[in-house]
Amino acid sequence: MSKQILITGGAGFIGSHLADELLDHGYRVRALDNLDPQVHGSSCERPTYLHPEVELLVGDVRDPSAVRRALRGVDAVYHFAACVGVGQSMYEVARYTAVNNLGTAVLLEALVERPVERLVVASSMSLYGEGLYRDPDGAVAAGYERPLEQLRAGDWEVRGPEGDVLTPVPTPESKPPSLNSVYALSKYDQERLCLMLGRAYGIPTVALRFFNAYGPRQALSNPYTGVLAIFASRLLNDNAPLVFEDGRQRRDFVSVYDIAEASRLALEVPAAAGRVFNVGSGENYTVAEIAERVAVAVGKEHIDPELTGKYRVGDIRHCFADIALAREVLGYEPRVTLEAGLAELAEWLEGQVADDRVDEAREQLAARGLTV
Repeated sequence: MSKQILITGGAGFIGSHLADELLDHGYRVRALDNLDPQVHGSSCERPTYLHPEVELLVGDVRDPSAVRRALRGVDAVYHFAACVGVGQSMYEVARYTAVNNLGTAVLLEALVERPVERLVVASSMSLYGEGLYRDPDGAVAAGYERPLEQLRAGDWEVRGPEGDVLTPVPTPESKPPSLNSVYALSKYDQERLCLMLGRAYGIPTVALRFFNAYGPRQALSNPYTGVLAIFASRLLNDNAPLVFEDGRQRRDFVSVYDIAEASRLALEVPAAAGRVFNVGSGENYTVAEIAERVAVAVGKEHIDPELTGKYRVGDIRHCFADIALAREVLGYEPRVTLEAGLAELAEWLEGQVADDRVDEAREQLAARGLTV
């Protein structure tokens, strides 16, 4: 009989695509998901996009009885359940900590009682803080946190001790964490807890540090979701995408299909156990460029992005992935180009309704002094 896989958060954006990938490769899939209204809307109904062969258990990862029920007969677990969003995490501290940290602890206590063949946890590029940089002399070093005085002056770039602007380079897994938000801290805790307990109790565990994911099914009405979905929501409502700072900050945007494949490989490749991998596209773009490309893809190229000239507390300047380790160990190779990914995203967006709540989110941040 094929192996039974549990995905916590399996009805969400990445979890549902992973479910498709696993079903296509002969696995049986169960999802544990609380159908959070911020992600799924107020109906709390099974998402129509979730594959009919997925067994959906509606429950909270913080509920020990729900977790134990979900683990019955399971061979491996993907732990993808989490509250997502840098900005919101800075004022909904208790909720993010409860879902991400406590939820992980509850799952791990259940796995101690009932070990599985493999545990794969979704980590995040956010834990790096600033990425890796090169100084004018060619030396590579971790990026420095930008002083608030510098940001208030609209000087956005990362500078070295002598004031020189540093050049961003791809960030490998060896770069030490720099935790600039509650969200980043909670994702690092999820990653470390899983690897620590996995080692202690003989559960082969893999952590995947996802970079900026995009694709169909992303929650368009959640103003704290991925940046491409936020831009799409604005454009579908004929509003300009809001871009912090000057829009020249660089990120790695990776298709959810590539993330799903990397996640399956993390389950199947024996040498992955006990390790951490970046999952990105290996390419990087400015955020302003992405806003412009999304506008073109959805036929709203006449709407230019609005550069706010503001810094959001918890944000970083540049960070994009070095994926050499995932290529070497997992055999991972990104397949979806940005052009193809945006074309498919635009096709999916036709007929979608997006409740644009970005202005509301911006007001929440400003009222709490979280934008500079």
